[in-house]
Amino acid sequence: MTELIHAQSETTVRPFPLARTGCPMQPAPEYAVLRETEPVSRVKLTFNGREAWLLTRFEDMQQMLRDPRFQSDIADPGYPLQFGFPLELLEQGIVQRTLFHMDPPVHTQHRMMLMPEMTAKKVEAMRPRTQEIVDELIDAMLAQGGPVDIISALTMPLPSVAMTELLDVPRDQTDLFYRWITSLVTQGTPEEHAAANTEVEILLHRLIAERTENPGDDLISSLILRNQERGGDLGPTDISALVRTMIAGGHESTMNGMTMAVLVLLSHPEQAALLRENPELAGQAVDELMRFSSVADHGTVRVAKEDAEIGGQLIRKGEGVICSLTAANHDPSVFADPNTLDFHRKEAAQNIAFGYGHHRCAGQVLVRMQMEVVFTTLLRRIPGLRLAKPVEELPFKEKALIDGLHELPVTW
Repeated sequence: MTELIHAQSETTVRPFPLARTGCPMQPAPEYAVLRETEPVSRVKLTFNGREAWLLTRFEDMQQMLRDPRFQSDIADPGYPLQFGFPLELLEQGIVQRTLFHMDPPVHTQHRMMLMPEMTAKKVEAMRPRTQEIVDELIDAMLAQGGPVDIISALTMPLPSVAMTELLDVPRDQTDLFYRWITSLVTQGTPEEHAAANTEVEILLHRLIAERTENPGDDLISSLILRNQERGGDLGPTDISALVRTMIAGGHESTMNGMTMAVLVLLSHPEQAALLRENPELAGQAVDELMRFSSVADHGTVRVAKEDAEIGGQLIRKGEGVICSLTAANHDPSVFADPNTLDFHRKEAAQNIAFGYGHHRCAGQVLVRMQMEVVFTTLLRRIPGLRLAKPVEELPFKEKALIDGLHELPVTW
């Protein structure tokens, strides 16, 4: 084992992220090579020059993500930071860490505040209203006539409207939330991140103060009441951090995941026909579409808080680790013929597109329900739906933490 560790420590340091040089819906081809030849490889982030380890095997990622020796502290000097988050806001106490950057036991305490809001029963109760929103948006698409950009017409407004209704935020504030989320997942300047964070923090503190005095039937009020029932350990800034987690997890990643899934669906007409004729496959189809596209490819990262071995490689205390969820979800040792889309694939339920371990997406049940409604309704109501441009001409996002498109024109 010692020889293996030394041999791998001397390998090439590659620039990261890796480019999708083949089909833009498929993982970077280099992932498959690394998975076979160098599953724990060394990379340098093009964003800030920090070096980290890159994992490309499904089993190695599961092992690392459940290992308590790896932490999520965004302020650690070894953290593979891939966007311009203003760390001084944390140091000054202006904003608190979100769930994404907490570790147990604090992470567990805060996560348990949210989980009662995301049970299967509660999410299922949201399905009729989700169906109404989707039908209204598709009515507007049909009235406009094709071609339309399905992002601005459907996949962006759905999570925006759903989230603002869940939080009971006026719709005229949706743009503020969208600007903030966009700044988080793109490589904007620290100044842009700081300005958006401050604006959102001011709004959320105002809403928390209002709901503390006059609670309503919304998620912010539920968090305040649950905190009071548990002794009131969390302050307004903690409640704000929980809400920001919900917005970040429920908006940008949902919008991009839904958009890329529509692209994949329309690029595989035989699978679209299968789902149209068998809507009961919607749950399996969502699993397979999430596995296939894995839009949050390299956003799952950790820092070793002590020396640990993963995949035969020694990772020293303070070194960062990046998980390629796309590489894991295309690992042929788990998913046979991984580059083929197959809605009958039983093992698709094992995909880790929503993360793994105690950081697995808290809102995944809600996101899955929204996607089931979108895909089945689109196929039922617009059976002739198709891409209005060849895949090669579509504007894919570059330098973004979450993969997606700037525009997806469709027609019928």
